[in-house]
Amino acid sequence: MQKIKSLMTRQGLKSPPENLSDLGAIESLRVPGKKLPPILNLQELEEYRDKLKQQQAAVSKKVADLILEKQPAYVKELERVTSLQTGLQLAAVICTNGRRHLNIAKEGFTQASLGLLANQRKRQLLIGLLKSLRTIKTLQRTDVRLSEMLEEEDYPGAIQLCLECQKAASTFKHYSCISELNSKLQDTLEQIEEQLDVALSKICKNFDINHYTKVQQAYRLLGKTQTAMDQLHMHFTQAIHNTVFQVVLGYVELCSGNTDTKFQKLQYKDLCTHVTPDSYIPCLADLCKALWEVMLSYYRTMEWHEKHDNEDTTSAAEGSNMGTEETNFDRGYIKKKLEHGLTRIWQDVQLKVKTYLLGTDLSIFKYDDFIFVLDIISRLMQVGEEFCGSKSEVLQESIRKQSVNYFKNYHRTRLDELRMFLENETWELCPVKSNFSILQLHEFKFMEQSRSPSVSPSKQPASTSSKTVTLFEQYCSDGNPFEIQANHKDEETEDVLASNGYESDEQEKSAYQEYDSDSDVPEELKRDYVDEQTGDAPVKSVSRETLKSRKKSDYSLNKVNAPILTNTTLNVIRLVGKYMQMMNILKPIAFDVIHFMSQLFDYYLYAIYTFFGRNDSLESTGLGLSSSRLRTTLNRIQESLIDMEVSADPTATLTAAEERKEKVPSPHLSHLVVLTSGDTLYGLAERVVATESLVFLAEQFEFLQPHLDAVMPAVKKPFLQQFYSQTVSTASELRKPIYWIVAGKAIDYEQMLLLMANVKWDVKEIMSQHNIYVDALLKEFEQFNRRLNEVSKRVRIPLPVSNILWEHCIRLANRTIVEGYANVKKCSNEGRALMQLDFQQFLMKLEKLTDIRPIPDKEFVETYIKAYYLTENDMERWIKEHREYSTKQLTNLVNVCLGSHINKKARQKLLAAIDDIDRPKR
Repeated sequence: MQKIKSLMTRQGLKSPPENLSDLGAIESLRVPGKKLPPILNLQELEEYRDKLKQQQAAVSKKVADLILEKQPAYVKELERVTSLQTGLQLAAVICTNGRRHLNIAKEGFTQASLGLLANQRKRQLLIGLLKSLRTIKTLQRTDVRLSEMLEEEDYPGAIQLCLECQKAASTFKHYSCISELNSKLQDTLEQIEEQLDVALSKICKNFDINHYTKVQQAYRLLGKTQTAMDQLHMHFTQAIHNTVFQVVLGYVELCSGNTDTKFQKLQYKDLCTHVTPDSYIPCLADLCKALWEVMLSYYRTMEWHEKHDNEDTTSAAEGSNMGTEETNFDRGYIKKKLEHGLTRIWQDVQLKVKTYLLGTDLSIFKYDDFIFVLDIISRLMQVGEEFCGSKSEVLQESIRKQSVNYFKNYHRTRLDELRMFLENETWELCPVKSNFSILQLHEFKFMEQSRSPSVSPSKQPASTSSKTVTLFEQYCSDGNPFEIQANHKDEETEDVLASNGYESDEQEKSAYQEYDSDSDVPEELKRDYVDEQTGDAPVKSVSRETLKSRKKSDYSLNKVNAPILTNTTLNVIRLVGKYMQMMNILKPIAFDVIHFMSQLFDYYLYAIYTFFGRNDSLESTGLGLSSSRLRTTLNRIQESLIDMEVSADPTATLTAAEERKEKVPSPHLSHLVVLTSGDTLYGLAERVVATESLVFLAEQFEFLQPHLDAVMPAVKKPFLQQFYSQTVSTASELRKPIYWIVAGKAIDYEQMLLLMANVKWDVKEIMSQHNIYVDALLKEFEQFNRRLNEVSKRVRIPLPVSNILWEHCIRLANRTIVEGYANVKKCSNEGRALMQLDFQQFLMKLEKLTDIRPIPDKEFVETYIKAYYLTENDMERWIKEHREYSTKQLTNLVNVCLGSHINKKARQKLLAAIDDIDRPKR
């Protein structure tokens, strides 16, 4: 126990109190507020002392146990402390030795060694200073090199050098001389930007890919690509204004004969009004050429950006992505700016050209000059459509108004000329070659050649490539689509006229050759036997014998099978070509042009009908010579186009006066044309030339229909279809009423009626000899045939014409025969047989004169003759079924022919049936 206490003492620990009284005193001190009782009891105190002693003994025992338990750790720690003390002593010895050695080293170095080191450091500082001075000297001389690079237009190199100099100057900004150099470099950079802007403006008129590449690289180094694009568009706008002003100003000063500065102070709109008519077209062409150069530069600028955007995209994909987002943003901005600029630039171009067009009244120009103006504007609109996809609404509306007004006046003049031509036309044949085609005329050359925008429509070269090449692709590197071509005739001249109606002496000789052998029937003749009205081959097969025999009724064998037309017809065709030429150049006025074209045809058709086809007495025959469609067409033309007033009414309203301006007086046939001579078959040659020229004109309109349909606006196509279906197709229908007049006078039908009236029809025996009126009628047909041959020597009579003439004559003869039979007062059965004999004799002889099969109205006569043999009931039904006969003819059939074998009541019944049929006609 004592040992433990001594150990605790060495460690600075206090031992427990010596006795319990000490502990109690301590406890009493630790427990504040606890006091001894006022009366002390010794026994209690002793008991309390014993208790505390027991507790002390327990605690002492516990403490002793703990000390014994921790003793090994204490011994170990004590050993470690001893070892540490030993180590510290060793370190003290080492430090002492180190300090001693350092003192020895310090004393061993000299002052010379330290001086050497100082000199070396000073040398290094001087070398750095020399390098800096050389750099500053180079910076001072940079402005000379920059000037040289700017003169060489090496803008990227100049900017790169300037930026490097600024960076270097910032490194040496601690030198006082550098501050002035910094200001100088900044001024130089601003000067470079100004020159760069000037270089950018040069792109607008003459794009150079190398020049533009340098400019773009320079702006990219400056980080101002978006600013460059904004500036570029401003330059293009300014270039358009300056270009058109300078072009127009040059022509105005040239034509005025002086260089007065007053013109330079005028606005562009006012300047355009001073352009003279003589210089108007060259000025317009140069104006469009200059504007083309501006638009071509913009087009090539866009091409450059598209190409370099693709290259930048590829390089960005292969390289790093640093700055890609900013680059993409710039690229997108430039692309949108360029796309928006297309429409803006084209609008500026349209407005400038529109202003120029409005500066002069285009109505003062001749037709060819006006067409040339339209051609230039058409090419310009084509450029605009390829440039930005625009339909050129501004130009279209402007040129359309002027074109319609010009063309309306031009058309009115041409209609008056056409009336004059028609009134002076003698309807002589205009000799053209058999292979004549309207495409051989200068006015239609544009139809067989591809549309070339670089030349006028009559001078377009044929296309050799099927691939469509845009104007920008065609003239990207060289040339200009607005180059004015020399006004010279085409190398090939029109070769459409035949000197004497024959294309060669051999042809003339062969035309009069007689075909006596089967082998001599030419193929041309075989082709002639196709129905020219329907285009179909005849139903009956044509043998060699038939072809050989038909030469007696085909009156075109002695003429070359050339088109039949007159000088007036040719003039109308040329006019149509000019109209189509204008329409082809300026499609927005297609409807107006086609409408005026239709009026040319309408007036020609109406004139032919008025001259040769109008005969109210023949229309009353009820034979349907003029179809309802033809009558409707003629009425429409008369109401819409023909001015029926002899002189203007001073009291007429303004509207009526305006309507009359749109109309043309009805033409009058020339007094030189004689239509009353029987020797010429009442002007048959003139009638054939006039009518067949109209048919030929209609065929040319049919040929042109696909081209007209292609350019006609969709909403107006019903008008075109109506014109063709109701007007053009009726041209051939005029043949019937025109040739009917000839047929009605060529045969003396009245004389035949008189001869038939002298025949005795109530004979009592069957006759074997026909009556003399049949021979007289046949002689009339023979004379008609001879006259046709005489007329055919002047003009070729086409097979459809001769067929119509013969058909009309035969039809009239047969109806005259029926009329003669209807005039009979008495008739027996033998007389009815005689009628049949006469008619069969007439048919037999007639079939030798003509090839028409079947004979027209043959059934009309035979049916009338056979009606005599019908019974009462059959006769009533026959009368109701055959309304083609007149009331007189039916009545005579009942009274004269049937009176012998029906009673009075039956006769009255049949007459009542005839009256019922005739009542609706009254």
